[in-house]
Amino acid sequence: MANKLPKFYGKPMIEIPAIVPVANFLEGDFGKEFLKEYKGRVEKDYNDSDSLNVLKYDNGIVKGSNHFAVVLANAILSQEGLRTANQADLEKILRAKTLTLNGQYEDSGLCLRSESSPNEYLAKQLMTQLKARGKVKLPVILNLNDLELIKDSNSNYGLAFKLKKDAKSIYAPQLDNKNNQRKFSQTDENGLPIFNKDGSRTLYTANSGLSRVYLDGGLDLGTGCDCLAYSYEDGRVVVVSAEGTSQGLDKYISKLQQEKAKADAEIERKFQAALKLLKN
Repeated sequence: MANKLPKFYGKPMIEIPAIVPVANFLEGDFGKEFLKEYKGRVEKDYNDSDSLNVLKYDNGIVKGSNHFAVVLANAILSQEGLRTANQADLEKILRAKTLTLNGQYEDSGLCLRSESSPNEYLAKQLMTQLKARGKVKLPVILNLNDLELIKDSNSNYGLAFKLKKDAKSIYAPQLDNKNNQRKFSQTDENGLPIFNKDGSRTLYTANSGLSRVYLDGGLDLGTGCDCLAYSYEDGRVVVVSAEGTSQGLDKYISKLQQEKAKADAEIERKFQAALKLLKN
């Protein structure tokens, strides 16, 4: 072919979903403005709590994470039609390779195994709330985006958790301590392990009480850490579009509109050139 053809612009051959979920870290201008709002709330509403003063903006991204911080972050993000990621979301992100999650950790939920230690006070509080809603079978996972944060001077952290009205507990027998260090590669619809002795990832569990649920730097699933306030700079808060939002679709439409404008401009340029040639 002597002459190179111009870029071909086609139309989708598949139905474009009405809702396109999106995910990202707290980064850029959005992350910077979020952190400003977050710090303001920590100071005003939570007496500058040490358990919450764990996030910082560095090299264009918000770093740090603990379970109290993520619950407060979710309260702020929900006003923008967003929420923090739960474990099922993180597994979807891994499969789709939407974000690079290895090399850092991401908090997603709480595992309640009993009303004893560790974190006995908070465990009993959550169990009381769960029992008020019906029969409870342990262990369960509570997603952080299903919780609200309250001040509580009786708590070792000065903070406690309150179940949202529509919060759902997830029965998680996989997280029984007998499964500690079992291998897996795939997960179910709740982001929980489907065990496989040849799996590339490891589950870590505990015996009792209330502990963190998080994806660690090696993509293993941690459910045994009892320090809910611990944070360091490798932590990341992952944000996803809440159900019913269309941010992803808006972005896709905007891209199509830009490509259409370029194509129209190119056609007009060729038309004017041909018209000029005919006149001459």
